[in-house]
Amino acid sequence: MTTTITGQPSGLLRQYMVLTKPRVTQLAVFCAIIGMFLATPGLPDMRLVAAGTLGIWMLAAAAFAINCLIEQEIDAKMQRTARRATARGTITNMQVLVLSGLLGGLGMLVLYHWVNPLTMWLTFATFVGYAIIYTIILKPRTSQNIVIGGLSGAMPPALGWATVANSVPAEAWVLVLIIFIWTPPHFWALALYRNLDYEKAGLPMLPITHGSAFTRLHILLYSLALFAATLLPFMVRMSGFAYLAAAIVLSSLFVWYAWQLYKAYSDALARKLFRYSILYLALLFGALLIDHWVRLL
Repeated sequence: MTTTITGQPSGLLRQYMVLTKPRVTQLAVFCAIIGMFLATPGLPDMRLVAAGTLGIWMLAAAAFAINCLIEQEIDAKMQRTARRATARGTITNMQVLVLSGLLGGLGMLVLYHWVNPLTMWLTFATFVGYAIIYTIILKPRTSQNIVIGGLSGAMPPALGWATVANSVPAEAWVLVLIIFIWTPPHFWALALYRNLDYEKAGLPMLPITHGSAFTRLHILLYSLALFAATLLPFMVRMSGFAYLAAAIVLSSLFVWYAWQLYKAYSDALARKLFRYSILYLALLFGALLIDHWVRLL
């Protein structure tokens, strides 16, 4: 979007939407919704689902807006993020703070009054984990930023489960574990073919600090660990054979991509793995839901 339409309401709204990282938010909210439906044997209370979805989306969007505010100088140096309004200065810091404050405050009110306090506090802790602990403390200081900070990004299924059940049992943490292990290979694949961007921005991503070969080995190792983790829902009897079959097929393809990347690197392969990892997570959690409903029939 060019600056000639910055003053137009539609253009300004679009810039605000970009700051909330809608694609990432959608995937996170989708995983939360899956947690909501898995938390009960039958259909969950749809009023809770609607309120929980809205509140979780608001706080996630608020966290991403704060992330863009904090990283505006870094974003300006990276080709992938240089067009964000915060990086270009077409939206002021105060505007971003107001946007995040409104979204976060309203989200907490929705979760507290129409869902339950547990979900509100867990979602708020996730906001702090991502916007503060990951963005400010971990990301600029350690190559393990994605690993340590991945817990906040892995929380949506637990938030969804808490929305419906007002508790977070072991089954919900199994889903959190899957996303937690999925996160490093997902982001390291991106960091491999965007390594010049990260180097220019001065961020200590694993390919910058330890090199391509080391990163590719760890992508492969995490992919194997992810394969094992995706079998846990079947092993603890929260899913059946339909999910197991889907998990084996999807995870095998993930490992195959990681193996190909490990053997012979190319930017094209890294892009394929990154894009597949997004589709992989959506299909895996979709398979969990389908299996859940099939077993109820």
